[in-house]
Amino acid sequence: MVKSREWCRKTREEVITLHRKGNGYKKIAKMLNIPRETVGSIIRKFKAKGTVETLTGRGRKKMQTSTAVRYLKRRVEKSPRVTAEELRKDLSDVGTEVSAQTIRRTLRNEGLHARTPRRTPLLFPKNKKSRLQYAKSHVDKPQKFWDSVLWTDETKLELFGPMDQCYVWRRKNKAYEEKNTLPTVKHGGGSIMLWGCFASAGTGKLQRVQGTMNSLQYQEILDDNVMQSVTNLRL
Repeated sequence: MVKSREWCRKTREEVITLHRKGNGYKKIAKMLNIPRETVGSIIRKFKAKGTVETLTGRGRKKMQTSTAVRYLKRRVEKSPRVTAEELRKDLSDVGTEVSAQTIRRTLRNEGLHARTPRRTPLLFPKNKKSRLQYAKSHVDKPQKFWDSVLWTDETKLELFGPMDQCYVWRRKNKAYEEKNTLPTVKHGGGSIMLWGCFASAGTGKLQRVQGTMNSLQYQEILDDNVMQSVTNLRL
């Protein structure tokens, strides 16, 4: 049933005043130029509640309680890959029935958005430590230094599509927090491995890695590609 709009307090007070003076519904409606049904509704509410004040509880109810919102925030902060459907089931188990869409909207309002996780190399603590030390020792290097650097690396391309699509709930500028990334490793079936290089001047040569790369094959790749790339990029 569609709820009627609430008439202003002055109109409601006038209805009750005229009613107390003995005027009927039809006469009051004509005097105030409002529907007869409205007059009856105002009088019935006054008799039931004893007031013409606007009562609380009108309007659309919030689907989420503050407790449920706090739970959702804690849950996704701890487990960013949890889905809206999983969250819906969690709330349903404790008696809060909401839709997955409502959960998504609530999280967006709290600054948490579903994003594709950034793929980063799977690093062990010792790798992270050495990379941080490298960054700290080079943070003050001038641009001229970086213009002379050739970066090399290997990457895997999957022949039969990427891993299953997934999302993480995260806030803005939090893409590279470890819990919001998807670690990747450079091995596995159905893929090819490539060696490549680049510098500030552009990209260098690209070489396909045959089979599992060992130290001998890696040295051959460097011999065949590094100096040629340096020459082509005029480093």
